[in-house]
Amino acid sequence: QVQLVESGGGSVQAGGSLSLSCATSGITYGTYCMAWFRQVPGKERERVARIAPDGSTLYTDSVKGRFTISKDSAKNTIDLQMNSLKAEDSAMYYCAADKSLSSRTCPPSYRFWGRGTQVIVSL
Repeated sequence: QVQLVESGGGSVQAGGSLSLSCATSGITYGTYCMAWFRQVPGKERERVARIAPDGSTLYTDSVKGRFTISKDSAKNTIDLQMNSLKAEDSAMYYCAADKSLSSRTCPPSYRFWGRGTQVIVSL
């Protein structure tokens, strides 16, 4: 059974940093794609970053150079390091997972989701 539990959200001033973590169970990192999404009320959910089984990563343009997604197989976590935070990064952040299509190709949607962790960035 796949389980995802996010942690690390909170409030920070613009320009600051936060590190989110997604504790996983029931997942083999060698066959699963992992992703971080975010959603603001009234807006569509947005994929922020994803990491494929081969370690390749993709980021949405607005976070490139500021956010880093990584996986720690020893701890069974998927982490999102967020630096130089902006007010527009404020959102509920969700961890997601699904089986990959290949070692570097991820599915268009994800079946497994965590409950989210709130990030608030103030000016």
